[in-house]
Amino acid sequence: MEPDDPKLSAILDEVEALQGERVVAALDGGLTNHNYTVESATGRFVVRISDPATGLLAIDRQNEFENTVAAAAAGVGADVIDYRPEHGMLVLEFLAGDTMSADRLRQGDRIVAVAEAIRRLHAGPPFRDRFDMFRIQAGYRVVCRERGFRLPDRYDEFEPQVRRLEQAMLRTPEPLVPCNNDLLAENFLWDGSRFRLIDYEYSGMNEASFELGNVWSESALSTDQLEQLVAAYWGEATPARVARARLWGLMSKYGWTLWAAIQDGVSDIDFDFWGWGMDKYDRAVVEFDGPDFDRLVADLAGDAD
Repeated sequence: MEPDDPKLSAILDEVEALQGERVVAALDGGLTNHNYTVESATGRFVVRISDPATGLLAIDRQNEFENTVAAAAAGVGADVIDYRPEHGMLVLEFLAGDTMSADRLRQGDRIVAVAEAIRRLHAGPPFRDRFDMFRIQAGYRVVCRERGFRLPDRYDEFEPQVRRLEQAMLRTPEPLVPCNNDLLAENFLWDGSRFRLIDYEYSGMNEASFELGNVWSESALSTDQLEQLVAAYWGEATPARVARARLWGLMSKYGWTLWAAIQDGVSDIDFDFWGWGMDKYDRAVVEFDGPDFDRLVADLAGDAD
């Protein structure tokens, strides 16, 4: 819906904080929703309207709502102003700050601040559901098969390595903590002194190392920067900790590739989902085919020491 759409206006009228004279503007950047900023007499807010088709992407909107409330309680996320599930609408406080980009995070001067924000989230109230990328990826694969969505060459060829990785992870599990699970650079907002984290569509209880590996993967940080991030979070970058984060980053790329394949098939958002996904997949292939995979899986055993 466009900002001046009467349907959107009628929905906004249902929220007390948004009633009366207001200025509505589209907010760029969302890949699964239509986002707006709304300025009213009571303040400035972000309104997110979800697309019903995102149900194929394994997003539970009630889980997202409850976990967004928990992230705000942890002092990391934005406060929830209202939630109208019948409209797929979530209303949040507007967080002022600089939105990060992958290029900006790759400069490397805020890696410690990234780790600090993640630790705050992980130390906060528990989230509702479990997030398991192995399960998510398998579910996406079923959707792609049933709907006939296209896949990149060789995708299923890596299934044996994925199963091997899953078994290795299960032998030395980490405690589960509340994770965002989708920390691309644009979900970091710098408020001048620290990061705030937004977008809890895929939030859930997960291993901290997935969060670290996902940050590394999404912003294409160097392996040296991953070691710095691991050290900033855990206090030291042991081979086992670094291997676990790297391998979760690999699984993240492999899983989100199918997210992109589904969006390529169903989304009406003007965005090159296929190209976005192939960037991740190409980097995943390099890691699956590369010389480090076997060593990294072996290094996971150090988690049991």
